[in-house]
Amino acid sequence: MKRSRFGEEQIIAVLREQEAGVSTADVCRKHEISSSMFYAWKAKFGGMDVSEAKRLKALEDENAKLKRLLAEAMLDNTALKDLLSKKW
Repeated sequence: MKRSRFGEEQIIAVLREQEAGVSTADVCRKHEISSSMFYAWKAKFGGMDVSEAKRLKALEDENAKLKRLLAEAMLDNTALKDLLSKKW
C-alpha cells in the first residue's frame, strides 16, 4: 500500500485551513491534492485533534497486527486438524 506524503498533523492542518474560511478548491490547489482526497480526509479526520488522530493510527496498526496473528493461529489450527483427521 502506498504511503501518504502527508502525516496526521499535516492532514489536520489542511482541514483546519478549510474550516477557517478558505475555499476547498484553493486548499486543494495549494497543497496539491485532489478534492476527493480532501473529502476522504474530512470523512476520516474531521473534527479530530492531532492526539486523537495519532491514537486512531496506533489502534489501526494494533488491530491489523491482531488480525494477522488470528489468521496465523486459525491456519495452524486447520493444519493440525487435517493432520490428526487422517487415518494411518
